Amino acid sequence: MSDDGLFEMEGAPAPRSDPAGGGSLAGSSHASAPLAVRMRPRTLDELVGQERLLAAGSPLRQMIDGDQPLTIILWGPPGTGKTTIASLISAHTDRRFVEVSAVSAGVKEVRDVIAGARRALTNGVETVLFVDEVHRFSKSQQDALLPGVENRWVSLVAATTENPHFSVISPLLSRSLLLTLESLTDADVTTVVDRAVADERGLAGAVTLTDDARDHLVRLAGGDGRRALTYLEAAAGATTSQGRTAITVDDAALAVDRAAVRYDRQGDQHYDVTSAFIKSIRGSDVDAALHYLARMIEAGEDARFVARRLMIHASEDIGMADPTALPVAVATAQAVAMIGFPEARIPLAQAVIHLATAPKSNAVITAIDAALADVRSGKVGAVPPALRDAHYAGAKKLGHGHDYRYAHDDPRGVVPQQYAPDDVDGTDYYRPSGHGAEGALADRLARIRAILRGR
Repeated sequence: MSDDGLFEMEGAPAPRSDPAGGGSLAGSSHASAPLAVRMRPRTLDELVGQERLLAAGSPLRQMIDGDQPLTIILWGPPGTGKTTIASLISAHTDRRFVEVSAVSAGVKEVRDVIAGARRALTNGVETVLFVDEVHRFSKSQQDALLPGVENRWVSLVAATTENPHFSVISPLLSRSLLLTLESLTDADVTTVVDRAVADERGLAGAVTLTDDARDHLVRLAGGDGRRALTYLEAAAGATTSQGRTAITVDDAALAVDRAAVRYDRQGDQHYDVTSAFIKSIRGSDVDAALHYLARMIEAGEDARFVARRLMIHASEDIGMADPTALPVAVATAQAVAMIGFPEARIPLAQAVIHLATAPKSNAVITAIDAALADVRSGKVGAVPPALRDAHYAGAKKLGHGHDYRYAHDDPRGVVPQQYAPDDVDGTDYYRPSGHGAEGALADRLARIRAILRGR
């Protein structure tokens, strides 16, 4: 890796770096580097956002300003400063700095870096190892980091956009200090954009931004500083190519025709959006549910996964309050399997609207969970003799089927009779909510139970 000059500051020691795997800081010092790279902060004071992590005495301050050896995992959305923090460590540490990328480095490369760090330590030289996108490392690759971390042959700085509790092995996570970075606020992104317009490293005042254009770029950035600068650079190019210097909202819209959706199907965004989707349907907010459905579709979520969630929801949160909910969800799953995207968005939306606007009841899941709890606790008494199988020789001598009453012989279709074992006889597992169709069902069930129990 070579990043000569990219992070140099007057009076700051030059980083001692070794190539290893070619990561996000490697080879980024050329003249045509992206605006986001050219504007990478050179000091912690230039870093926008993350004030909580930058307080005096914080681990980041200790590691960068105090040159303290630490092992940290930086977890946060794209464009929030993870790679920037690594670059600051690279620029301001007296330690040897090595970067590996999970995209290109294998177990052998990781072990070689650890071995090199151990040799350097015998000469009094400490090593900072930066692993970008550590969630892409396999278990064996992450295992290879453990000796270096545990013995502090390296100070590990690992960056990830995915929840490390899902993507980082427990032994590595337990040996690391987890620092969570938050999405930038709109005010933070505005600061990033304005600085890039004026700074000599950026656009150096060659263009200006109208207020509407700035607002548009900030909104589309979605809290991602790097994305904001990428969009700004594209908008500036569109403007100057027409011989103008003022970037308008039309220029920005021309350069960026849609907002990117931050959503990883294997990470926390997958779980967060799915959770919000189901909870919006459960809460009967059809508009919010359609919003989250659109986010999943736009991000490339598997339509079959969405359909499966709808089938579960139809029974778990609606149940008998609207008995048509489950057939609608099942039909949607069949339709999705047959037609696929983009047309599958239509039956999915229809099912979401049906389920979100349906009356709600969790009586079905509550009933089966209560029955399971009793069975697991040992309430599994003998089947009443009248209900036992009487179709084999000798069964009648055992009393099987004796006094069984056939329900269809009664004009009501229900006869007084004990069906449940003694241990749970009289227990009401199913308790209708009274919502939707369950309202009428509740009245009917009360009459049925009264007949069964001879009241």
